[in-house]
Amino acid sequence: MALLPILEYPDKRLRQKALPVESVTPDVQQLVDDMAETMYAAPGVGLAANQVGIALRIFVIDTANENEPSQFRAFINPEILEREGELVWQEGCLSFPGVSENIERAARVRVRALDRDGNPFELEAEELLAVAIQHEYDHLDGNLMIDKLGPLKKRLVQRKLQKRTEARP
Repeated sequence: MALLPILEYPDKRLRQKALPVESVTPDVQQLVDDMAETMYAAPGVGLAANQVGIALRIFVIDTANENEPSQFRAFINPEILEREGELVWQEGCLSFPGVSENIERAARVRVRALDRDGNPFELEAEELLAVAIQHEYDHLDGNLMIDKLGPLKKRLVQRKLQKRTEARP
């Protein structure tokens, strides 16, 4: 396995719409494994393939707390089938280091995807898992959490990220 570089906003590749995976090959499985290792090392609860510069419809999620068993899931070619209710959740993003904002999402989702081995599954999710699925799914379409902020919040986040970039050696 290998750690992959995580793209940071405003990298234009984050806006690229991901393409469907034609078949779950050993290369795709290796990508899933590398993405998992990268997500855990970051650390984060989710990571989409286009966040590591690969425009494929794949994301990985693990919403378990540190003291809980892993809840790792890979989603290949995911489709959100249903969204219900509303909630506001404080979200962060590995492509927006140091930024967390309240984002409005559906409270419950039903998703269909392929797992790491290419087996189809459906899943109903609530709370953090539903938020993570929607967040990563947005990445696959080139949509970012900053797009869900109002103009003032968006400018504040952009300034914060710009200052962080300028402070780097």
